[in-house]
Amino acid sequence: MNLNLRQQVVLFAHVLQDELFPILETQIGKLDGNAQRLVATLEMIPLARFVPSSRGWVGRPSKDRLAVARAFVAKSVYGLALTRQLLDRLQQDAQLRQICGWSSAEKVPHESTFSRAFAEFAQMELPQFVHEALIRETQGDRLIGHIARDSTAIEARERFPETGKPPAGKTADPPQAKTKRGGKKGKRGPHKRYKGGKAKASLPDDTRLARQREMGLAEMLAELPRECNIGVKTSSKGYTQSWRGYKLHWDVADGQIPISAVLTSASLHDSQAAIPLATMSSQRVTYCYELMDSAYDAGHIREQSRAMGHVPIIDPKQVRQKETPFQPGNSRELSPAEKERFRERTMIERVNGRLKDEFGGREIRVRGAAKVMAHLMFGILALTVDQLLRLGR
Repeated sequence: MNLNLRQQVVLFAHVLQDELFPILETQIGKLDGNAQRLVATLEMIPLARFVPSSRGWVGRPSKDRLAVARAFVAKSVYGLALTRQLLDRLQQDAQLRQICGWSSAEKVPHESTFSRAFAEFAQMELPQFVHEALIRETQGDRLIGHIARDSTAIEARERFPETGKPPAGKTADPPQAKTKRGGKKGKRGPHKRYKGGKAKASLPDDTRLARQREMGLAEMLAELPRECNIGVKTSSKGYTQSWRGYKLHWDVADGQIPISAVLTSASLHDSQAAIPLATMSSQRVTYCYELMDSAYDAGHIREQSRAMGHVPIIDPKQVRQKETPFQPGNSRELSPAEKERFRERTMIERVNGRLKDEFGGREIRVRGAAKVMAHLMFGILALTVDQLLRLGR
């Protein structure tokens, strides 16, 4: 019997309510809302499949990494900002401790063990692999209508290397003389005329977007900068905002379900992560439309989207030119049908808010791109399961 996604989620919710929760409540007591969300999340994600086991190795056995990984998922579900808060909660809450896998408070590892385990999870990209497996299992057979693509600022508490000053005795190259029109001074070359007016515009082939179209996914991700720096953006009200840290680029499907995510430097332009995200999402799910704002309005992005079998709907950039009563300033507009579909892009704004307000995206206490991404992905895992369960309501 073939079941669609909603039917599968409804069936899973019935199993939780009618079978799993009653059995757990007879053993560890009545489950509150957060405990039920944690149990549902741990049951849905394939965490044990990717956590390494140290049984059978020579030497002193390490602490159970699976229980530690469950605890980090609980940290995101409960909205705890610090690992110290998680440990205090594990010491006081016997129910949470048993859900994670420890029978007594004495068996909960020290905070340093949690730190070492988190560094291992970040290095091996554990939450990224678990999230990919979850998306493939739940969304692989689903035809998704819209994918909304955007980025969000991630503030971090870490320093970054400042730009070095030029050595003593050396100065910057003097600026070249320019003509009155702003061009470089010198002899003008022969002006080539094209039949029929202006030459046909061609896409530049010396940019990162052009190179990405010839690369594999691993090469594209390796080329993107990931160090911490300063990012600047203009808010919806026209104010300039800046932050220190990173930028999370991700794709969100209908139902507000995160499909793929990439972490880069805060200063990277949104358009530079569009093709890697489209490639990553296409390997996981099947979808029709890509919804993007004006930051992604580039020829290479449009052509690559069409080459992958998708329909790009991108808010066009405002073209600045002299306005006349017969010639408006914006020469491109979305069609009425495209405008109607483009309204679906607001779902990614709601997902951005939920990640930061409910799943730890606003409280970053770790340093380094790998650890920051692991922290965010544990929250994205909890967010994804929560959105999947909402489909069955």
